[in-house]
Amino acid sequence: MHIDILKWRIHILVIGLVGIALFTLRNLITPAVYHQQGYVFGTLVDISIAGENKDRAASLISHILQDFQQLHQQLHAWKLDSQGNPSALGELNHAFAQGTEPVTVSPRLAEMLKQTQAFSYQSQGLFNPAIGHLISTWGFHQDTFEPVAIDDKKISTLVQAKPSMTDIVIQGRTAYSRNQQVKLDFGGYAKGYALDEAANYLRQQGIKHALLNIGGNILALGQNGDKPWRVGIQHPRQPGAIATLDLQDGWAIGTSGDYQRYFMLGDKRYCHIIDPRTGYPVQHTQAVTVLIPPQKYAGVLSDVASKPIFIAAAPDKAQAAANMGITHFMVIDANGGISLSHAISKKLTWLDANFEKQHHVQILETR
Repeated sequence: MHIDILKWRIHILVIGLVGIALFTLRNLITPAVYHQQGYVFGTLVDISIAGENKDRAASLISHILQDFQQLHQQLHAWKLDSQGNPSALGELNHAFAQGTEPVTVSPRLAEMLKQTQAFSYQSQGLFNPAIGHLISTWGFHQDTFEPVAIDDKKISTLVQAKPSMTDIVIQGRTAYSRNQQVKLDFGGYAKGYALDEAANYLRQQGIKHALLNIGGNILALGQNGDKPWRVGIQHPRQPGAIATLDLQDGWAIGTSGDYQRYFMLGDKRYCHIIDPRTGYPVQHTQAVTVLIPPQKYAGVLSDVASKPIFIAAAPDKAQAAANMGITHFMVIDANGGISLSHAISKKLTWLDANFEKQHHVQILETR
């Protein structure tokens, strides 16, 4: 009798030890994720690193956030620094407004000018960082967004001046503008540029698994344990996500929406995304999401490519996506209707099983 009880106790002990061993092994196999947030570029920055010890992950993220802050200060379109000096971009805009005398720019800024010129050309002018005067006129060069008196005459004058990235001439380390109405605003580009910079830095440091999120522009490295990084797509009119998707290694995702930087005037919503052809904020679209496969400038494309699709009229959105080389995209129009490419439809998981029927989701013909 006592021998049977002893055997039973030994059996339970062995099972318990095996359970502890399996639990410990599972924790060793699943890498810890270190997570930290900051606030840069006027938005929330969220960085996760998997498979590294806490101290190293914290150090790497601190370095990235410092780089982001420096980049933000260099590219701020309107704010002065603590000493009352304009940013590097502000100084360049001042020079453009004075005339056609070439001014020296940093190698980094010269690279950005060339890259934004190329994307503007590719978008047939719908992505146009040269319309800073229009953005300012609509009240989006400030920290809070209040209704403004709409000055139709001034808007018309600025549109007729046709400020464009093609007005900028880059010669080695110097640049000038042939159009004094050019005022650069990299608000639709800087977050994507920062994503690529941060991803490259982490790769150089030997980091294989991380998720970088700057205000909804997200780039993935590796995966989260034994699964891909999972991200949600924000509902433009309600809290929370409407769908999720798995972001594979090197993929990026970005959304342009009318729900963060905007003001209401009467019953109309005026967002910060302005059609350079009319000078007025776009009102026919709530959000555009693009998914970018691995490539050299995946982060930049996640930021830039959604803008031309957002600005284009409904019949032209598929062509605007094709112009930017985008095959994975989703559009939510002003009435909440959803159109998406076949490529992205295969990657989405709707959080509401009836969502597609309720919102009459349509698959767009890609061109």
